[in-house]
Amino acid sequence: MIARPGGLVRDVAVTGLGLITPAGIGVDANWATLCAARSTATADPALEGRSVNFSCRALDFDADGVLGRRVAWRLDRFSQLAVAAARQAVADAGLDSSSWDGARVAVVVGNSLGGSQTWEKQHQVMMRSGIDAVSALTVPMAMLNMVAGAVSIDLGAHGPSLVAATACASGASAIGIARDLLLADSADVVIAGGAESAISPFIMGSLDRLGGLSRRSLDPSTASRPFDRDRDGFVAGEGAGILVLERPDDARARRARVRARVQGFAASCDAYHPTAPDPTGSAAVSAIRLALQDAHVQPNDVDHINAHGTSTPLNDVTEARAIRAVYGDRPIVTSTKGVTGHTLGAAGAIEAAYTILAVQSDEIPPTANLDTVDPAVDLDIVHTSPRRAAVEVATSHSFGFGGHNAVVVLTAA
Repeated sequence: MIARPGGLVRDVAVTGLGLITPAGIGVDANWATLCAARSTATADPALEGRSVNFSCRALDFDADGVLGRRVAWRLDRFSQLAVAAARQAVADAGLDSSSWDGARVAVVVGNSLGGSQTWEKQHQVMMRSGIDAVSALTVPMAMLNMVAGAVSIDLGAHGPSLVAATACASGASAIGIARDLLLADSADVVIAGGAESAISPFIMGSLDRLGGLSRRSLDPSTASRPFDRDRDGFVAGEGAGILVLERPDDARARRARVRARVQGFAASCDAYHPTAPDPTGSAAVSAIRLALQDAHVQPNDVDHINAHGTSTPLNDVTEARAIRAVYGDRPIVTSTKGVTGHTLGAAGAIEAAYTILAVQSDEIPPTANLDTVDPAVDLDIVHTSPRRAAVEVATSHSFGFGGHNAVVVLTAA
């Protein structure tokens, strides 16, 4: 842990990880897919006949098999993913939800679009068969808060249960809020992360109309290409990433394995445009600098950046400028969205988990589909194959519609 004069380091321990993403089920499967730079974008039967007919889905996830049919049928897929990933994370942390003090366990989950698939499906039912045919579970399945509620119910967590909704920064925001809950002694354990499953004809059609999606329908596996000269938009993905966070003293007391530490966090807002980043990047720069200050580390202490890197023309150049402005050319950069696509409200948490794995392994996965770096992106970006490097301090960047910026600083245990 690196500390600098000027204040007390307020770090929390990451003792568990759960991952259900297009890259696989569980930590090991995800890491293997990332390091192989294997794109998961593929033709999507639900989008057949549309301008954008492909996505990155968590194809290996069987909700009925993992959760049981009785639990699964009451939950929209975004909540199913969160519950399953939370179970993984709790097991990885060596905790037992049947015996813990649930009053001291909090849940914070990031999400952006809620149960959009439920809304869309039930609207179709209403139009076809009338209002009396609509499921009585529509509202409790689709409500944004239900992703945290479902995790709390499943794990018997009676502490604060919250949803962070800052668009594509939601998962990172959830981690920052979770850290604050621990430091305020509002909980002893926080289950934190993000979940999203919004790949539906309606949502995808809207994102396409915005001009945000790649249209490489002839070869979807090459569509998500962060920082590449020929990128043309992002690929929508789904998934969940959940972390178990505890105070370091509590983790030590129960002899838990600590994967890494959340040492700093900061957020800001562009206050510029609903969907486009501020081209000056000033608020993103501010979030990065504030997060480093919060962690009491200097820019030249940072070894690795997991970039937001969406594969959109505007975001990647703007983020590259912000990185250069704060860090210079030292940190090694990657974007894992080349593999997973953009998992929207889950992205910040999934990518924080990937950053933790880079810190643990001293290995940085490559950016998939990065063939020719955009000349406007003057960064040291890993591509082609993983790179071995000592990673003691790393940051994970997340930026979202509405101008939301969130930065997590992660350090070696």
